[in-house]
Amino acid sequence: MIALGEASLPTSGSGSAPLLRVRDLVVHFPITKGVLFKRSVGTVQAVEGVSFDLHRGETLGVVGESGCGKTTTARAIVRLNSSISGSIVFDGRELVGLEGEALRQIRRRIQMVFQDPFSSLDPRMRVGSIVAEPLRVHRVGTPQERRARVGELLEVVGLPRYAAGQYPHEFSGGQRQRIGLARALALHPDLIVADEPISALDVSIRAQILNLLAHLQQEFGLAYLLIAHDIAAVRWISNRVVVMYLGHVMEQASTAELFRAPLHPYTVALLSAVPIPNPVLEAGRQRIILKGDVPSPAAPPAGCKFHPRCWLREDLGNPPECEEEEPPLRLLPPAHEVACHFAERVLESAAQRRAVAWRAPTEPPGTNPH
Repeated sequence: MIALGEASLPTSGSGSAPLLRVRDLVVHFPITKGVLFKRSVGTVQAVEGVSFDLHRGETLGVVGESGCGKTTTARAIVRLNSSISGSIVFDGRELVGLEGEALRQIRRRIQMVFQDPFSSLDPRMRVGSIVAEPLRVHRVGTPQERRARVGELLEVVGLPRYAAGQYPHEFSGGQRQRIGLARALALHPDLIVADEPISALDVSIRAQILNLLAHLQQEFGLAYLLIAHDIAAVRWISNRVVVMYLGHVMEQASTAELFRAPLHPYTVALLSAVPIPNPVLEAGRQRIILKGDVPSPAAPPAGCKFHPRCWLREDLGNPPECEEEEPPLRLLPPAHEVACHFAERVLESAAQRRAVAWRAPTEPPGTNPH
């Protein structure tokens, strides 16, 4: 029998070393023209110099508007997209350039849960075959052991064992996402990359999936890279948060620190859009409306990528640094990284104080595990 709680042991590194270390990751997609003789006419700069660490048993939330490079970063980590340059080190092993059997073995330890819980499941396969497919591909166990493992996995994610004989269309959206989680857990992974795991679900189901993710993390010691638009959900389940804009990391810090005192104008604008279920606090807040649209990643602006829409730049009289120099990601105390020339001025701004005046935590049903 394949033991359900059997976790893969670290193969290298120390307990203090991050499980996943991403440094200066760059992902570009060519823009081609022509039917027979295609030629390159440009480049979509989807991800530009993204860096972060993820430790064992930790949840790292990645937030930002659509098109900011969150999903492309996630797919590059699991090697569904090829990176142009940079480093992706998983448990001490470089993944960039890894191919063949070596990559296949690493993929046993890194699994992905996709955004759409229906299109990511083969409608022609029964649930039992879907959940057992990773075991079959990696030749784990006998057919009898795989069937037993499938039943255990379905129970772990809150589905009955007889669901193995049904098809995906017979389940609700939340149940299909549970099937996707069961498939991701089949090989005892160390890291699960969850791309918008609750965005396609009804609000009433989202808390159930979040609670399930938290329960599975506590039981199996999983690390999560959580891609999400729902900032409230990210706040509830994440230990740390990375804010991305136009393929760049704008800010990263612990969840508590980032929500208490955001230092980038873009983060302040995102937090100002989160509704608060308290009419008194909500009445005292100010919504920051960003002007214009997100620039095209095929023709990003010079300098700070956020400067054409930055409310702080306007308050400061449009300083030339924003247009001429791209701000580096710098560390501010206590452990807050931000890419803004005038991050210190954000804390002084009245707009920031009004936008995050709520500060007090609001959580979905359940107990915050962090």
